[in-house]
Amino acid sequence: MRDLKIPQERHPEKAHRPDQAQPQKPSWIRVKAPTSAGYKQTREILKTNKLVTVCEEAGCPNVGECWSHGHATMMIMGDICTRGCSFCNIATGRPDVLDTFEPGRVAHAVQTLGLKHVVITSVDRDDLDDGGAEHFAQTIRAIRHRSPDTTIEILTPDFLKCGPAALEAVVAARPDVFNHNLETVPGLYPSVRPGARYFHSLRLLQRVKELDPTMFTKSGIMVGLGEDRQGVLQVMDDMRAADVDFLTIGQYLQPTPKHHRVDRFVTPEEFAGYEKSAFGKGFLMVSATPLTRSSYHAGEDFARLRAARLAKLGRG
Repeated sequence: MRDLKIPQERHPEKAHRPDQAQPQKPSWIRVKAPTSAGYKQTREILKTNKLVTVCEEAGCPNVGECWSHGHATMMIMGDICTRGCSFCNIATGRPDVLDTFEPGRVAHAVQTLGLKHVVITSVDRDDLDDGGAEHFAQTIRAIRHRSPDTTIEILTPDFLKCGPAALEAVVAARPDVFNHNLETVPGLYPSVRPGARYFHSLRLLQRVKELDPTMFTKSGIMVGLGEDRQGVLQVMDDMRAADVDFLTIGQYLQPTPKHHRVDRFVTPEEFAGYEKSAFGKGFLMVSATPLTRSSYHAGEDFARLRAARLAKLGRG
C-alpha cells in the first residue's frame, strides 16, 4: 500500500533526481502557521465529506488565510495525478476509479460552508477517455442544484489526449469562470511541464471563448523558474490574443529538494511592474504578487472581474 506522505512514494518519478538547493525565503514570502477556529472548522467539514483540496495537496502557502474564511479549492477525481510536472507537489501514479458520489459530496460541502464563490480543480486524468470532463460537468450541475446563487470557477486540466467533445461538455455546464493555467513560458515546458504543450493549452483557452463568448476565462503563470521578463510579457500577449480576461502571476516555491529549483525570488516591485504591464495589455483583472495563486481571493477577484466587464461595456 502506497503511503503518499513519504516523498519517495509520493513522487516516484522524481526519486532518482539529485537534490536541488532550496534557498531561504525572503521576508515577503513567509506566512504564519494556520491556527484559527475558522481554519479548523473548514478542515473538519472537508474531512467529514471526504474531500481532497489542492490547498493541502499542493502545499499552498495561503491555506491558513483562506480556510480561516471558509474558502477552499476542492480537488476532484482523486489525489493522484497521471503526470509528473517538476514544479508540482501532487502525488504521481495510477489514480483510482472515479467516485460517482463525489459531485454530490462537493455540492453538500459548498452548501454547508455557505460559499458565495467556489473553485473546483482536479488532477490530470489521462487514463480517462474524456480526461474527466463529464465529472467536472456533473460537479458543476450538482453545485448549481444545491447552491443556485453560488458562482463557480473551475481550474481544469488541458484535456490533451481527448477529442473536442470533452471541452464542449465542460463549457456546456456553464461555470462562471473557466481557468486553465499555462504555468510558465513556452521555453521552460520541457523541464517544468513536460507532459503538456504550451500552444495546446493556449488554444484550449481560446476555444472556450469561441464556444461561449460570455464566459470569463482565466490563466496563470509562476515566476522564479528561470524565465526572463520578455518571456513573461510574450505570454501576456499570447493570452490576450486568446481573449483571456484574468491573469494571475505568483512566485514559484519549491515543494521538496527533488522538485524544480527556485531560480530566484522575484521582488514585490517586479510583480507590481508585471501587473501594470498586464493591465496595459487589456486584461480585465490581474493579480500579481509573490503569494498569488490561482484561487487566492478568488471570490473577491470575481466580483471585480465582473465589475470590470460591465464598466468596459459602459454599464458600470
